[in-house]
Amino acid sequence: MQRICVIGMGPIGNTHARAYRDCPQAELVGVCDLIPERAEAASATFGVPYYLDAQKMLRELTPDIVSVTTGGKEYSSDHYLPTIQALEAGCHVLGEKPISDNLRHAAEMVDTAKRLNRCYGIDMNHRFTPAARQAEKWMADDRIGELLFCNMSLWIGKFMPLDSVYYHLKALNPHSVNIMQHFCGPVEEVSCFAYKAKGRDIWSTASINMRFSCGAVGHLTSSYDIRRGHPMERCEVAGTNGRFVFEDMWRQSTLYPAETYLKEVYTNPVFDGFRDFEDTFRCRIHTFVKQIEDGAKPDEIDGSGVEGLEAQRVIHAAIASLENGGTVIRVADITE
Repeated sequence: MQRICVIGMGPIGNTHARAYRDCPQAELVGVCDLIPERAEAASATFGVPYYLDAQKMLRELTPDIVSVTTGGKEYSSDHYLPTIQALEAGCHVLGEKPISDNLRHAAEMVDTAKRLNRCYGIDMNHRFTPAARQAEKWMADDRIGELLFCNMSLWIGKFMPLDSVYYHLKALNPHSVNIMQHFCGPVEEVSCFAYKAKGRDIWSTASINMRFSCGAVGHLTSSYDIRRGHPMERCEVAGTNGRFVFEDMWRQSTLYPAETYLKEVYTNPVFDGFRDFEDTFRCRIHTFVKQIEDGAKPDEIDGSGVEGLEAQRVIHAAIASLENGGTVIRVADITE
């Protein structure tokens, strides 16, 4: 049984806490937030002590696992300090995406986990679904073959004022880049163009071309300018043996084999299937807890801090390309 604390009790922190409460291998023992009203409300909801100081909570409750679900600039600047504190307190950490708005901080978080031999994961919940697992199985069974291309799209309408011209790129795209890297491997080069929609002061729609280390090519289109519709997320991976299309996280995966006109389809079932977006959090969080409970090594974590760092490095390379008129940027050259 893993003892759990959550740092950052906004809506996402409460989602994490609910997932831990429903996990048979976890016991939620404490919550923390800098805002007293949030901390007190979460304490009342989950029946655990609350703290306004993360360091004090870590010292007094000695959790095994800590979720860091803080916010900050570009939805991630506040992840750094509590992550370092939790790792140095001997905890395994599951952080929210983006790993950090600052690549040097992100690298230090990853390096600290490695130095202390702690498991560090990032909540890349969009691919923790049965539909994604089916796509993984098709790849493992060589139903796709030599990779040729990957096309990814994601749009979520977000119209409130945002704190950075790059907010959309940094906060939304970690999911999409991680899915693309999960299926196709590391990205070597990118080129990005973006658009500020009418009335916007941020880059709200973006188009990113990629070249993977394996030689395959890819494309990501993402937007904050389209009100939610169906589908809102789509990943297509093609190879010499066939291609698959993975839609809306948990809704459906379809395999199109090259040797036949017959296709294979996984569709989320009406009974016992995923019900809503919160189920993706539950699956991702329960997977992390189970890996810890089963004794997984840090480099065996599915959706690791390393993956979170590499996704953010691709995004920062895309930003560098955008700032230079769409020129091709090598991801390995990006350090901050």
